Parts: sequence; structure tokens; C-alpha cells
Amino acid sequence: MATFTPAQHLQAVLASYDGSPHERLAEITTSLISHLHAFAEEVQLSRHEWFLGIEALTRTGQMCNGERQEFILLSDTIGLSMLVEMINHRAADGTTEPTVFGPFHVEGAPRKAMGDSIVIDPTDADETVVFRGVVRDPNGEPIAGAELDVWSTATNGLYDVQDAEQPEMNMRGVFTTGADGAYEFVGVRPVQYSIPGDGPAGELLFANGRHNWRPGHMHFVVSAPGHKTVITHLFDADSDYLDSDAVFGVRDSLVVDMNNGSCEYDFVLDADSPVDADQDTA
Repeated sequence: MATFTPAQHLQAVLASYDGSPHERLAEITTSLISHLHAFAEEVQLSRHEWFLGIEALTRTGQMCNGERQEFILLSDTIGLSMLVEMINHRAADGTTEPTVFGPFHVEGAPRKAMGDSIVIDPTDADETVVFRGVVRDPNGEPIAGAELDVWSTATNGLYDVQDAEQPEMNMRGVFTTGADGAYEFVGVRPVQYSIPGDGPAGELLFANGRHNWRPGHMHFVVSAPGHKTVITHLFDADSDYLDSDAVFGVRDSLVVDMNNGSCEYDFVLDADSPVDADQDTA
């Protein structure tokens, strides 16, 4: 009797999904299985290496909680998060480029008035920066009622959810543009910081001779009715690590001068397009 081959084994696994009632879910699952089988064959994965991978994924899940998402951090550091943003935010030329969401966004940030500060707990080390600009459409017209959800680390390089010394919602706020599409808020000059290196994501970086530093940046989610939401950052042009961001998020169009206490940047949102409901795996 002929030996059962890896190719026959793969076909048997894939055939078990033929009766799935969820077409898109089955497409994603079988494609993932095919690529994983090909990967294991390509590198001739040993049992020991397979088990080490299982252990790493287990510890990744164990490190996730309400304040930290280690799986997102792992996705960020292998470039997958940035790729997903590029796939899902295919906007017109001239619109604001997306970048990674990151693992430290918090829902329910306080809504603030135009020009307010997001700094709840100022320190002597802070360098105050006024962030201002206009949210526009590709034709240059201002977008009224656009929402900007913003957040950053404090000057010590930590987000509020990482630092018990910071008050809740420090360095976070939600702003809404008026009829002129303008936004303005006060923050601190972003500092370069190291992403958590005490978990599996960091271990994988260090084992491969990579660093875990990000250049200084302010996070933005900019949205408006009838327009595509953009998840993005503004990067300090004077920061280190612009050419070696640990999560591959830097784009030249998002690097901005933050000297003299001011950062000026206009966001450009593309018109929205209908979402194909068939692509939803839920």
C-alpha cells in the first residue's frame, strides 16, 4: 500500500470544510490551513519547534487583558497589522495614509471642546504642542462634524493603561470639527518609546536581533459620515527610529515638524464606498 502523502493529508483536511454553512469563513479557514501546511513543509518543522510555537501562542493569550493585547502587539511586530490597514484602506491618492491601530486604544475617551488639552497630569518634563489643522475631502472642501479620537503616551513613554501613576484617560480625547472643518487640541510632544518586550512578541524581536522602539507619534482615528475612517499617526520629524519602527508604521506623508510648540496637519478623507456584506465572517 502506498504511503499516505502530505498532499493527500492536506486534501482530506480541506475536504472536511466543504459543508461549511459560512462561505467566507470557510474560504479564510481553508486558505490559512493551506498556507500553514505549506509553511511546515517548507521549513521542515520539527516536533520540538511546533511545541515551542504552541507554547508561545499560549503565553501570548495569557498576557492579554483589558489593558494589554499581546496578539495585536505580535501582529504589529511582524508587519501583519500594517498590511491589513493597507488592504482595508484603499483610498484615493492624496488622502491621508493609514497606519497601525496599536494595542493601547481605549474606548470611551472624554469628549472635549475645540482647543482643550488632553493632558490631565502635566509634568515638568512635558513639551507642550498645539495640534491643529483641517479635515478635508479630496476636493479640498472642509468636512464639518468630523470626529478625531486622539491618544498618546505621556512624556515618560507610557500610556495611562500601562502606568499606575497616571490618571485614567490621561493623554486621550475626542474632538469634533465645526463648519470650517478645523480641529485644535493641546498635547505634549510625543516621545520615542519601547513597546512591551516582556512577552512573546518582544522575545521574538530580540531573538532575531531586532529592537522594540517606536518613533514619537500621536495617534488619530479620524471619521466622518459618508467618508472612509482613517486610523493613523502623526510622527515627530525629529524623532529617532523613523527608519526602523518596530511595527513598520511610518509613512513619509505622516512625518511632521513639531518644533516651536506647534504641529499643523490637514487630514484628507476619501468618500466612503458600500461594504460588501458577503465579506463579513460573523
